[in-house]
Amino acid sequence: MSERLSEGSNTLAHRFERLPGNLKGALTLLIAAGGFALMTLLIKIAGERLHVTQILFVRQLIMMCIVMPKVLNHFPGCLKTARLDLQLIRVVFALIAMLCGFYAVIHMPLADAVAIGFAKSFFVTIFAIIFLKEVVGLRRWTAVGVGFIGVLVMMRPGMSEFDPNSVLALIAAAAAGLVMVIIRKLSLTDKPVTTLSYQAFLVGIIIALPAISYWQTPTATEWLVLLGVGVISYGAQMLNIYAYTWGEASVLASLDYVRLLYATFLGWLVYDTLPGPYTLIGAFVIIAASIYTVQRERKRKQNLARSPDGRGFTNT
Repeated sequence: MSERLSEGSNTLAHRFERLPGNLKGALTLLIAAGGFALMTLLIKIAGERLHVTQILFVRQLIMMCIVMPKVLNHFPGCLKTARLDLQLIRVVFALIAMLCGFYAVIHMPLADAVAIGFAKSFFVTIFAIIFLKEVVGLRRWTAVGVGFIGVLVMMRPGMSEFDPNSVLALIAAAAAGLVMVIIRKLSLTDKPVTTLSYQAFLVGIIIALPAISYWQTPTATEWLVLLGVGVISYGAQMLNIYAYTWGEASVLASLDYVRLLYATFLGWLVYDTLPGPYTLIGAFVIIAASIYTVQRERKRKQNLARSPDGRGFTNT
């Protein structure tokens, strides 16, 4: 029986390897998107009683345990960096992205928080101009402007339906966008394992004190949920990186937004909530503008908004 299962697994893996790169990337990305959506649901469930810093601390510990063998294999050389300032700035903004993103996920409908998070692509464009001296033409500026109109449609500032937590979701998107640009700049001087090492050590250290201050002993169920957050988060990020390694970013860009469909389904399944018309309209505008931005990057032979190098460990 075990031999049959092993043969079937090998056959399946062999067939997968023979698929065209874009198809392999697309299938992998669909699984990764489902993983990210499930991760946000688990964060929301854990946040019903546990503080956001505790959730992030446990998640970071789990991910540290997973990546530690790789870090230790290069220790202490992995801590040698030509840009300590950028490494520290990246850690700070990664922490901001995760804290604000987690808090928004906990206190907002899943689909709303996920959709606003897609604004990250527009912030990448803006920060690329500032830090990478990228030249952006009228078309991409227009896409950024249209995208932020979509964000405003969703957030509805000044209206009674305005949710202050949506500001945190937008801050998380901005911080994540800056992190992606910083990682691209760091890739010119530092090895990926160096950036991974600073992330693994410093985020856990910084978040430890507030996590301990707000600590509540998790129940057995909550421990399982927290374990799921860490393991699924790491697995989804690895799948996402593989997807963009196998496939072209311009081809896969539109598929990444299926995460919103997953989040909508999970939000309906667990919390019996569905996105309202403003959320749907705003999300459509944001996604359309984001896809256009990626297409313009492709034509200019750039790959910022959906680069696997920019993923890091900050996805929320």
